[in-house]
Amino acid sequence: MNRDQKKQSTGEPDLKRRAFLQVSLAASGALIVGVGWSGLAMAGEGAGQTWAPNLYVRIQPDGRVVIVSKNPEAGQGVKTAFPMVVAEHLEVDWKNVEVEQAPLDDRYGRQAIGGSRGTPDGWDDLRIAGAGALFLLKQTAALQWTVGVDELTAQAGVISHPPSGRSAPFADFLDGAAEMPVPEVSMLKLKTRPEQFGLLGKFVPGVDNPAIIHGKPLFGCDVRRDRMLYAQYVKCPSAGGKVRSANLDAIAKQNGITHAFVVEGSDNLSGLAPGVAIVGNTWWAVNAARDALEVDWQIVQSDSSGEYANAAARLAAEAGETQRHDGDVEKALEAADTVVEASYYYPFVSHANLEPQVATALYHESGKLEMWAPSQNPRGARRLIAETLDIPPDNIDIQLTRIGGGFGRRLRHDYMVEAAWIARVVKRPVQLQWTREDDMKNGFSRPAAWHHFKAGLGSDGRMSAFDHHFVTFGRDGSTVSGASLSPGHYPAGLVPNFRLRQSLIECNVRTGPWRSPGHSAYCWAYQSFFDEVALAAERDQLAFRLDLLSKAYGEPPLDLERTAGTLHKAAEAAGWGRDPGANRGLGMAFHFDHGSFVSHVAQVKADGNRVKVEKVWSGVDCGPVINLSGARNQVEGAIVDALSTAQLELTFDGGAIEQSNFHDYMLATIDQAPEVEVHFIQSDFPPMGLGEPPIAPATPAIANAVFAATGVRIREQPWRRANIVI
Repeated sequence: MNRDQKKQSTGEPDLKRRAFLQVSLAASGALIVGVGWSGLAMAGEGAGQTWAPNLYVRIQPDGRVVIVSKNPEAGQGVKTAFPMVVAEHLEVDWKNVEVEQAPLDDRYGRQAIGGSRGTPDGWDDLRIAGAGALFLLKQTAALQWTVGVDELTAQAGVISHPPSGRSAPFADFLDGAAEMPVPEVSMLKLKTRPEQFGLLGKFVPGVDNPAIIHGKPLFGCDVRRDRMLYAQYVKCPSAGGKVRSANLDAIAKQNGITHAFVVEGSDNLSGLAPGVAIVGNTWWAVNAARDALEVDWQIVQSDSSGEYANAAARLAAEAGETQRHDGDVEKALEAADTVVEASYYYPFVSHANLEPQVATALYHESGKLEMWAPSQNPRGARRLIAETLDIPPDNIDIQLTRIGGGFGRRLRHDYMVEAAWIARVVKRPVQLQWTREDDMKNGFSRPAAWHHFKAGLGSDGRMSAFDHHFVTFGRDGSTVSGASLSPGHYPAGLVPNFRLRQSLIECNVRTGPWRSPGHSAYCWAYQSFFDEVALAAERDQLAFRLDLLSKAYGEPPLDLERTAGTLHKAAEAAGWGRDPGANRGLGMAFHFDHGSFVSHVAQVKADGNRVKVEKVWSGVDCGPVINLSGARNQVEGAIVDALSTAQLELTFDGGAIEQSNFHDYMLATIDQAPEVEVHFIQSDFPPMGLGEPPIAPATPAIANAVFAATGVRIREQPWRRANIVI
């Protein structure tokens, strides 16, 4: 068990952080409950400062309970799951709960979605808020009724005293609760285990579902302000390129155009890039004017996919830089009964979120800036905007809209700083709406990589040595964003002789976090190669993996028991070992990342080189499930995302992405989606996120099933390189 896993080993909050409640009564008579942490160290910001409590819960006099959701919502379900935690501990009826989206507010601490941290971050605060409010209400009832607080029960927003038969709604105790002494957090009864839950773990539809179904405004593109203008921002197709000149006079004369100007920008590929802003009364007028735009670009780099491939082939023959070496790999390989070698490759890919980047901004003469945007990390956006526009962060107010797909793309805030800059120039509300082509060509791709594996097998069929040469992309001697591979990643620690070497190709294009950064790609390479090794050892793939997880050499890279548990669960559900039938095959894979353990077994049917993924069985250990609806949605969506991405690639020519829209970057369609059956292990560990962990093992499970059905081992993505068509 590694350090991060040890932190997960108990469901109790770390009271050393000195959690505290703040309670007040609003003018409306609503009881307000906030949670804070004295001396909280926020990552990268104000470590050691005292943090003013945030507001989480309002209990209204009419019995309604309002929960403030602090984190952005991108379809991962946090806006529903967070209030469920409060409702569970407050013992209120779910139908009486309303949810509000919080704006960016430093009192909430980390206000971001990324790294599947939403649920773990909110778990303690929300339990404390709900349990603390209930504690105060029960104490008030006990005082008013002159009974012992332990004699009271609470259910569906009503406090009861069974011995006397008395009961009353929460609303009767709000005034008194606001005057009660605030308890120490250690006095609260926080639920930690699935058997204690009443609401948690149930299937609860998303709170935004009705609004989405009826097309109500929720997303960034739905924002409307008085006198709002519309904008597009045109950047060089080759990342980093600058504007020499543009036909601005001609563009300014186009119908409906109010402004056209050059922005010098900076060299920061994640910030305000050089470009041309076109602003007008309607988006369609701006788009038409853009078609007439002529720009002379100064190209600063010309990376190409062909040059990348040549560099990778050259580096593969070199030794690389050793990142980790346990034992003596060379000696162990020489002594091995069998040596297995294989190389795997995956390309650059796009986030391809369905809502292109969008942001609305209003710059006031006072120097204040208002923004409405779908951001995964609004605090990071505020920091970038403040630095770029040279204005105090406190002058920037960011309202969070629902995100139409993030997957890591909206951890970068180029679109927001562009909107802010344009708004300062035009001095009216302005909405910057990217086109699909903008989104595809100016995104932050998941980097490509080449994995060269060599494994040694002993007479017992176990891996005695594992050698891995990892070739990926870097800049100035360090891996680019999204390309890093931890030296502690399995099978490090699971074989006695292990070596990881790394070589870097200089990269000048934009890269960044992509759903389950790195894991979503290199798990496919690892788990596909494990399948090859198991077959070379003439062992069953399940038995081989369980044996690999049965012993560690030093500190294991993951919780071996929990990982094995998900393998058993998925294999049992799929009936591993059965004959799936003619032209069918089963494949499996496991993985651990971002706090959760996931295994998949996939079944495919082949018709020549055409393959249909029929079904995927999943074993998942993410601690107790908060909302079964959201949890299933994340697993199912991740599997479809993995299947889709395995068929896709971005290529570069002259430093520019060649693909532009869904006609040449075709996502999976509904007829390609498999049936998914998810089995959760409701463990006693604290709940962890599910936005990322299910995607990584899906690709290799399906690829291994393809081999079982066709005999074709897929070692390159997109899979059409192996003549496999999904």
